[in-house]
Amino acid sequence: MLGLIRKLFDNNEREIARYQKQVVEPVNRLEAEVERVQDLAAAYRELKEKHEKGASLDELLPMAFALTRESAKRYLGMRHFDVQLIGGAVLHEGKIAEMKTGEGKTLVATLSVALNALTGKGVHVVTVNDYLARRDAEWMGPVYRGLGLSVGVIQHASTPEERRRAYLCDVTYVTNSELGFDYLRDNMAISPDQLVLRHDHPLHYAIIDEVDSILIDEARTPLIISGPAEKATDLYYRMAEIAKKLERGLPAEPGVRKEPTGDYTIEEKNRSVHLTLQGIAKAEKLLGVEGLFSPENMELAHMLIQAIRAKELYHRDRDYIVQDG
Repeated sequence: MLGLIRKLFDNNEREIARYQKQVVEPVNRLEAEVERVQDLAAAYRELKEKHEKGASLDELLPMAFALTRESAKRYLGMRHFDVQLIGGAVLHEGKIAEMKTGEGKTLVATLSVALNALTGKGVHVVTVNDYLARRDAEWMGPVYRGLGLSVGVIQHASTPEERRRAYLCDVTYVTNSELGFDYLRDNMAISPDQLVLRHDHPLHYAIIDEVDSILIDEARTPLIISGPAEKATDLYYRMAEIAKKLERGLPAEPGVRKEPTGDYTIEEKNRSVHLTLQGIAKAEKLLGVEGLFSPENMELAHMLIQAIRAKELYHRDRDYIVQDG
């Protein structure tokens, strides 16, 4: 155990030493040079041109960080400390940087945001609520604008046109729920003019504030969005009829049955349904399709399983009631 603990600390020290050599020292060497730059936006554009010509973001990191630090000094009166430079590099590498309140994580994010904005594909800064999204966009906005970057913010009350403009910015501040719902709505759109996210490039780079809250705690709450159901109504009735024609079997059990029986089996504990090979073949015949679980038929498969769950696991007047119907 002692050896394991020592190894963990040694790895951490080696990582810090690596960041010190590859990030902190080169950025600090550039500080005096960058202080003499009159037009930070022009210097940033030069980096963008280098990236377009093939230079990697890792190669451009020292100068991008140095320009961002200088922009923060000029427009906010704040200077990134060495440990914050390391934090910016950690975020750029897609890792989690744990920082305590008051250690300047909002300022740290500007480093990796500005670096990844060099691609021109847009960067999202994801926060837990509208207040933080608006506050951070207003607070850090001068740093980005000093580099010639545009900044947008999305709020719950934002209109589709406002969302469109915000997503077209180089840097977009948005809550996890608004970003998630905008993504879902775009996937339900029936015409290009209903889209709000950028579609000239795929989702490129995001920094998530309070990552444990958003990716663990908030992830337990599904994002559910409704759409027109008129066309699906007949399918519900059809799936209910097919579910009635399928027979429940018994699951495979060591020493008793090698294979499950019937058309489907039920796991009562987690209220799940599993179609057997026999059940899949029977359902495909009843639905008139081939490959029930192929991508084009996934919605049918989902609806059928839900119909079987309704048939087996939910009972009227016990699990639900019907009023005026």
